[in-house]
Formats: sequence, structure tokens, C-alpha cells
Amino acid sequence: MAHVTPVHTSRSVNEHVGAEVFFKCENFQRVGAFKFRGAYNALSQLSPEQRKGGVLTYSSGNHAQAIALAGKLLGIATLIVMPDDSPEIKQRATRGYGAEIVLYNKRERTREELGGKLARERGMTIIPPYDHADIIAGQGTTALELHEQVPGLDVLLAPCGGGGLLSGCAVATKALNPACEVIGVEPATADDATRSFKKGELQTVLNPPTIADGARTPSLGELTFPLLLEYVDEMVTVPDTSIVAAMRFLWERMKLVVEPTGALAYAAIHSSKLKRKGKRIGVIISGGNVDVAGVAKLFV
Repeated sequence: MAHVTPVHTSRSVNEHVGAEVFFKCENFQRVGAFKFRGAYNALSQLSPEQRKGGVLTYSSGNHAQAIALAGKLLGIATLIVMPDDSPEIKQRATRGYGAEIVLYNKRERTREELGGKLARERGMTIIPPYDHADIIAGQGTTALELHEQVPGLDVLLAPCGGGGLLSGCAVATKALNPACEVIGVEPATADDATRSFKKGELQTVLNPPTIADGARTPSLGELTFPLLLEYVDEMVTVPDTSIVAAMRFLWERMKLVVEPTGALAYAAIHSSKLKRKGKRIGVIISGGNVDVAGVAKLFV
């Protein structure tokens, strides 16, 4: 089962942004990211026949680890299709949880194409990273816990890649606290969800060049897109420079090991791209799986 993760606060952060900020620290979740919530929820509801056949997914890292660990705990074989440039730390962790990994060149083929082919050949069930009802429901428990831990939030900020976390948390938030404003945050170079939200039509992006690897998804999904349109109030984007600045602040001032995607939501208010003075703001830190050597280069 998933951990109930802590909420951290910082006087320095509150002074910097002029608001009360509450960090929901999913970097302390199992596998170091919120992804375990959805993965375990999805795998635990498979039929005996599906469990016997095993599960396949495609992921750059955190969902891969989450499916691998959930499979290990539930006795389900797992196969992960990962891009060959995914962080080595995430590949090692995924293998460490007992999953088989198939690497691919994302410039030559899509993960969906390769994953579908392998699933058909092996008779496995595909559990995608975000566009799956049980995944979305599991990710939504992040906000469910946060609202129980910190009642009366005015704003909830969540990072957005494929929209599983954001849509799940938006649904939970509007059910528990309809007045709470839900805002999704994307990297400026991977702004497909923001463009989709503003235009009302699904937009795409191909291999966006951002350090936030968890947000390099090509588009929102068939399930997550309409949920965002209905339950999310606003979408904003931030450049990679702002992500690095927010990440460094969290490391140095709060001693929180956060990966670039994990710092994405906070970057919106740290950089003053988004201002909510005097408000009670919940910020979801989505994960902390980061290559320390790589971080050292970012912080130079």
C-alpha cells in the first residue's frame, strides 16, 4: 500500500512568495514518487488471468519503478519499455524491483508501438502511465490526503505531464473543497496541456527539450484531457531556468531532495509567474528520483 506522505512548510518560502505554502511531499512516497499510488491501485484490481499474464508499461522512469514495485508486491511479472536516454538511476531502480526492461530509441519509434507489439506477443496487460481510470483514481489520493492534512486550502498547484496526477487531484479537490483553485504547471517547452486547455482542442508536442523528464509526454490522454477541462481552473508554464531555481531552493533551504519535475509546481510561485498573495497554497512535490551528479551540473 502507498504511504501517507508528510506535509512540509517553510518560513523562508512563505516570506518569498507572500503566502502560506504547504508542500505535499511525494518524494517520500514508495519508489520516491506519487506514481506508486496509481500503479498499485491499477495492478491490485487485475483479474487472476491478467495477473498471470503479467503487465507491460512504458515510462521514462517513475511510473516504471512504480509498476515494477507494485508487481513485485503483488506477484505479477512486469515488463517496462523505456527510452534509452532515461536517467540511469531510474533504470537501475526499476531493474532492482525485479522488472524486465526493454530500451528503445524514441527518435526511431514510439513507445506505444513497441509496447503494443510486445504485449500482443507475450499476452500481457498494458497499464499506461496516466490515461487509465485506475491510475487517475490512485493519483487523486495525493490531493485527498493533502486536504485532510491541511483543511481550507485556497489553491492547489500540481505538475502536469500526461495529466494523471493533475486530473486525479483536481477531481478530488473539487469534491472535497469546491472553492479551491486548481492550477496545473508545465515546462514552457512542453506546453501541450496548456495549449490544449486554452484552445479546448487536444494539442501535441514531440520529444520536448526540458529537464523535467516526467513532463515530456506527447499529449494529454483521452481520459485526462476532458477531466482537465472540467475540473482544472488554470494552466501555467515555466522555463527550465525557473525549475532549476525552485529545485535548488528546495534542496538548500528545505533540505528536500526533489527532481526537476518534482519542483515544477513550486516553480510557478517561486518565480512569481503565478501570484496568490495571502492565500493558503498546497504544492505537490511529485518526486525525488534524481541523478545527484546531474544535479551538481545544474546547480553550477
